[in-house]
Amino acid sequence: MTEQLPASLLRTLPGSAYTDPGTFALEQQRIFERMWFCAVRAADLGAPGSFRTVQVGRESVLVTRARDGSVRAFLNICRHRGARLCTEESGQVKRAFQCAYHAWTYGLDGTLVAAPNLTRMPDIDRTAYGLLPVAVREWLGYVWVCLADDPPSFESDVIAAATERLGDPEAIGRYQAEQLAVGRRIRYDVRANWKLIVENFMECYHCATIHPELTDVLPEFAGGYAAQSYVGHGAEFAEEVQGFTVDGSPGTVRIPGVSAEQDRRYFAITVRPQVFINLVPDHVIVHRMYPLAVDRTVVECDWLFLPEVVEAGTDLSRSVELFHRVNTQDFDACERCQPAMGSRGYAHGGVLVPSEHHIGEFHGWVTDRLAVEEKAE
Repeated sequence: MTEQLPASLLRTLPGSAYTDPGTFALEQQRIFERMWFCAVRAADLGAPGSFRTVQVGRESVLVTRARDGSVRAFLNICRHRGARLCTEESGQVKRAFQCAYHAWTYGLDGTLVAAPNLTRMPDIDRTAYGLLPVAVREWLGYVWVCLADDPPSFESDVIAAATERLGDPEAIGRYQAEQLAVGRRIRYDVRANWKLIVENFMECYHCATIHPELTDVLPEFAGGYAAQSYVGHGAEFAEEVQGFTVDGSPGTVRIPGVSAEQDRRYFAITVRPQVFINLVPDHVIVHRMYPLAVDRTVVECDWLFLPEVVEAGTDLSRSVELFHRVNTQDFDACERCQPAMGSRGYAHGGVLVPSEHHIGEFHGWVTDRLAVEEKAE
């Protein structure tokens, strides 16, 4: 039996929510395989035949650019005997994907185009036995996929997250994220449950403790309240700070279209279940989480700048270093928490102080997703 909490505290999820493989399996099935999942940067698929493979829940998904320039996604398995079609994380094919087991070959549109002795099997429908398609959308310059047979509304589940956070449906468009170029990409292998990472990103109660560089640039964060706690609010740069950089020095060229109300401010958005978007006047930072195990999450982080800034070879190190340090500090904290999730002292969970109470809504969302989906099956 758990003790009665004072009004200023809320109970978290129990420790088992972060350590139980069965819970993680349900999350894979009922969250990551049912919702829109941000898979790859569209620009990474430059020419027809370029591809990336990503893990979405329990499935490997092959994302490629077809000959007509469109982006397609398929389950990464051969329809013959189920072999993994592409084993590399990324690559380029000329005209088709060929299974290394029995040489079944698929066009960039997923159609079965060749196989040994296929002409002797005229009754095989080459579309029906083609690769299994996955729903695709593009937004902010990224390819989003959904494994659900009947995908939820992209507008309601994804785009609305930005509108609800910023309070203005046009606000995120002013950053022109789809036109920006990747100035730096860092991949982090975090030994922690994905929910610990989401919770960490949502709150700033820890900022004064572990983020000295960030609170120097955004002094209000030292007070413990995250910008995400308030609709439309962006944390203001310190008066002496010139740019969103590790030392407060000037950054790069401001993105045209960023409004006066957005200038010298930082906005953060969580798009469930696995994306964080960070907006500052001269660049955009996008985190994509790939939960691989109950205690392992790969996070791919892109720093996006104006194409001409990247093409000119501009020194981006001070801009990148600020959030790279924040990432490292955050992920170290999550990795310190993960082992304790299995402690008997955390069996009933921990507590949330007032500046973290909005995390309770996230916990309720996770719980409801698992419960509702279970009833529907």
